[in-house]
Amino acid sequence: MHIVCCIKQVPDTTQVKIDPETNTLIRSGVESICNPYDVVAVEAAVKLVEKYSGKITVITMGPPQADSALRECLSIGATDAVLLSDRAFAGADTLATSHTLASAVKKLSETEPVDLIICGKQAIDGDTAQTGPGVATRLGYNQFTYVSEILKVDAAKNTITVRREIEGGCQVIEGSLPALLSVELELGAPRYATLPELVRSLRQEVKVWGAKELGVPAETLGLKGSPTSVKQIFAPAPRKGGAPFDAAANKEQAVQGFLDTIFKNDSAILAEVLKSENKG
Repeated sequence: MHIVCCIKQVPDTTQVKIDPETNTLIRSGVESICNPYDVVAVEAAVKLVEKYSGKITVITMGPPQADSALRECLSIGATDAVLLSDRAFAGADTLATSHTLASAVKKLSETEPVDLIICGKQAIDGDTAQTGPGVATRLGYNQFTYVSEILKVDAAKNTITVRREIEGGCQVIEGSLPALLSVELELGAPRYATLPELVRSLRQEVKVWGAKELGVPAETLGLKGSPTSVKQIFAPAPRKGGAPFDAAANKEQAVQGFLDTIFKNDSAILAEVLKSENKG
């Protein structure tokens, strides 16, 4: 089984600040990490290979420093790594990004067919959850979103069975391979890298592919191939906390104060509801 994991290096969002003049993220001095959802995806791939055998190729699109995110994935069990890095890829939206990643998967499939793609549900910097489904659509793969558990891979039937989260519950679904899974954090915590794997990850060659290696038209990549653009980005104004109620000192007073506050704040809404009920 050949599994591809699509990952992304993202800024640690607990430290991100926004430039009020340019409306862009201030990345200077901000630590970059491997997207947490994607690390979970790599861990899931490693477990599948341990159970069913095969290999794992991790790919990412980004600047040269994204090499460190790929090596982190190698250290927890990925077999090979490919960095998609080219100025032509810069400024890509989710549509252009999915096109670039899908082109890389096609290139990998030329030498060894890809049976399964696993990626995080979303990246914590954009939170769009669009890239995974976009890759699946371009490749014509079955897609399983919001996956919280991989139940079984049936090599004889060439199928995979997963549990996915849906509104109000969960769903167990089976589908044929090749397929793409976008996974939830609940799928499982990533393992710690062993010393031999850490050494291997540092020594192993990471392939670097640009637009030329992918063989795709420049107008479909990066900013040129992106029909959407960010008009404005801003940090929401900080909210003040609500009134505190200390039940330790006086329970009755705390409860009464809470009720008074609730009814005071929501009196207009309550009045509107009562008015509607009286009309009915």
